Amino acid sequence: MTTKIPGAPTPFVDKEALRQRYREERDKRLRPDGSSQYLKVSGQLSHYLDDPYVPVAPRQPKRDHVTVAFIGGGFAGLVTAARLVDAGIRDVRVIDKGGDFGGTWYWNRYPGAQCDTASLVYMPLLEETGHMPSEKYAHAPEILEHCQRIGKQYGLYEHALFHTQVNELVWDDAQSRWNVRTNRGDVFTAQFVGIGTGILHVPKLPGIPGIESFAGHSFHTTRWDYAYTGGDPKGAPMEGLVDKRVAIIGTGATAVQCVPHLARACHKLYVFQRTPSSVDVRDNHPIDPDWFADIATEGWQQRWLENFAAYQTGVGGVRDLVMDGWTDVTTRVRDKLRQIPKADRTPETLQQAYEDADFEKMEQIRARVDAIVEDRDTAQKLKAWYRQFCKRPCFHDEYLQAFNTPGTQLVDTDGKGVERVTERGVVVAGIEYEVDCIIYASGFDTASRGVDRRGFEMVGKNGTTLSEYWAETMRSKHGTHVHGFPNAFFVQPAQGANLISNVPHNLVEAATTIAMILTHAREHGYRRVEVSRQAEDAWVELLRSAPPRTRMLEDCTPGYYNNEGQTGGAAWLLGAGYPKGAMAYFKYLQEWRSSGAFDGLEFR
Repeated sequence: MTTKIPGAPTPFVDKEALRQRYREERDKRLRPDGSSQYLKVSGQLSHYLDDPYVPVAPRQPKRDHVTVAFIGGGFAGLVTAARLVDAGIRDVRVIDKGGDFGGTWYWNRYPGAQCDTASLVYMPLLEETGHMPSEKYAHAPEILEHCQRIGKQYGLYEHALFHTQVNELVWDDAQSRWNVRTNRGDVFTAQFVGIGTGILHVPKLPGIPGIESFAGHSFHTTRWDYAYTGGDPKGAPMEGLVDKRVAIIGTGATAVQCVPHLARACHKLYVFQRTPSSVDVRDNHPIDPDWFADIATEGWQQRWLENFAAYQTGVGGVRDLVMDGWTDVTTRVRDKLRQIPKADRTPETLQQAYEDADFEKMEQIRARVDAIVEDRDTAQKLKAWYRQFCKRPCFHDEYLQAFNTPGTQLVDTDGKGVERVTERGVVVAGIEYEVDCIIYASGFDTASRGVDRRGFEMVGKNGTTLSEYWAETMRSKHGTHVHGFPNAFFVQPAQGANLISNVPHNLVEAATTIAMILTHAREHGYRRVEVSRQAEDAWVELLRSAPPRTRMLEDCTPGYYNNEGQTGGAAWLLGAGYPKGAMAYFKYLQEWRSSGAFDGLEFR
């Protein structure tokens, strides 16, 4: 069966041939070790964790009490703390291992770093701070500055602890409070704790033999070494690389953004690729102040958040406000469904419409490679053979062009990855590429669970640790409340809306809810709040009632979306979302909290 593709260079798509190609490309990349192929950054590799941006300032350990301690100074901590301050709770202590607020955006300062979801829906609290993003897709320095703006506006610096890692949280049942211990000698208490450590803060390294043997310079993109490369996060030329041979290992979202800058700077750049990214048009542009003044009326950002979520999840309204690559595929699916008589609309026809729309889009993305990349062999190797949402979709207007730059060479490993690293360079298929510097664009550790990623243990009621309680899989209500861990709130997408295309939307809704819960507790003199086991069980069962969503991921090429091809088992529930979808969840949550009953929570 074939499908007509508007605007594509070839008139038809052989769908079965595409499915077969997708399977072949997936199978050659499957590895029995799955996510275990990556190295834990510790021991001899610990220097990859050093903070190159802000020196650690000496301070005295804290021995006091705060109403709220929040672990994580990224968007989760910032929006939750801001909502709590608005609710009258001012002694909120944010703790972060970085040297300032920002979370992921504290660490991601590599050249070209920017958000890949539109700034107007990605950057939280724009309306509250009165900030207009400069571009449709803001660059990292502006996002970091916005994080600092939030911290200043809400007085969060006064209590914050930076360059500090929590070692342990222990619940004191008699006093209804948490004991907090850190690596800086702090021992203090908090009535409530929030956890917003996210999944994008622990760098990972590929398990390539010989990494420790390289005699040249190396670093991870989350710890970009501008002292070596020259330049700065705002785009100054990297003059230190003008005579250097540089290898970058990894071609995901990070590499897509920094490769164009490296291509302009390096004497010789080798881009080592295991799996190409899909790279669609970004079409970034400055935001017009006059246009922004017209749209930025009261409540504007919430309207934009809801509009983006509705379109991206396929339940869009009259007009797509954001109009980007995220909403494009679902708009295509909706348009195809409209061509199907209502009586014939079934889960099967929905799946068919989705596949057709995805095939069309991916054919266009592959055709874009041919239209831009001059070398035919390089162009073929840069084409992504999988569904667009099998991996984090990329959007960029300079990445593909970088391979037309003299001195830039793609080294495709045909799905096998780099063979080994030597004292002098990088080996692929028996060929050694001698380099002066290796840059690892291998992303963050998204697979580790519990203490390995949080960095600390939580000990709840009766001495039960969170690691023990979640030994098989995460259990919660709304992804926020966990039985046996009173006065604790988890701020993240899983087991709630699970809207991965715009994580800040999840965080904003959770923060608003937490502030309302704490306001309710304070107004009624309650010292503790905990979800009942019955309510938690009911929520978990609701999540289990959702149709299986792992089939498409199982068919995908390996990546962090599908745990490197190892889907299934109890752990799938960890990332489950509300069965009716993100928009239905947000509506449900708004009604749940606005009722004032907070059904399922026990106050005393």
